[in-house]
Amino acid sequence: MKKLTVIKVGGAVVEDARLMPELLRSFSDIEGCKILVHGGGRSATQMAERLGVETVMVEGRRVTSAEMLKIATMVYAGEVNKNIVAGLQALGCDALGVTGADGGIIKGHRREVKKVDYGHVGDVDCVNGKALHQLLSAGFVPVVAPLIHDGKGNLLNTNADTIASEVARGMIPYYDVTLVYCFEKPGVLADPDDDGSVIGEITAEKFAALKADGTVSGGMIPKIDNSLDAVTAGVKEVIITSAGSLEDLSAGTHIR
Repeated sequence: MKKLTVIKVGGAVVEDARLMPELLRSFSDIEGCKILVHGGGRSATQMAERLGVETVMVEGRRVTSAEMLKIATMVYAGEVNKNIVAGLQALGCDALGVTGADGGIIKGHRREVKKVDYGHVGDVDCVNGKALHQLLSAGFVPVVAPLIHDGKGNLLNTNADTIASEVARGMIPYYDVTLVYCFEKPGVLADPDDDGSVIGEITAEKFAALKADGTVSGGMIPKIDNSLDAVTAGVKEVIITSAGSLEDLSAGTHIR
């Protein structure tokens, strides 16, 4: 079975003029089939400020009003996605920018209102792995923006970490899949102020202990939750590492 590497790169990297060129070069050099999933939340927030649209966050997650959805579509599927595609094309990587609506690759539903109404935020129901497989087989490198569709003509804003995990799981029937979460730190850190304190490996049991003692908190919790779900579903390995470590995936934090 062919190898597939799914890379998710965070907004802090794609919006950094110093880190992005290095990331694109390293990504283009990855052998075999590959998919890039990206964020871009900071750019969306900055655009919202310029347009006078309020940004509302609840526990680190964006509430997506109708106006914010327009901004997210413009920024994620437009500016950020196409800049990545253009950068990869310049490196000889035949990238193709898509959202979940393109080719019907990611379908979902609007998140149910419980304690918080997140607005036009979507949860993934299914990934069309066959469509992505066809693109990969044709020699394209999909670059996926964090938007999905509901099958009823509506776009929905979805967390990019979740999209990466769901895409990786959706490709299991076709490939030997490795999922890499790439951000500005070298991995999950035992001490957030010490980049040398990378935790080399995390299991479900170790994760529970790290949460309990506060070592892992905030946005890293859903990232590791997604990682463990992906491994349980059959993804070979999940790696959490930095943009500068794609050439050596033995570094970082490994979840197997």
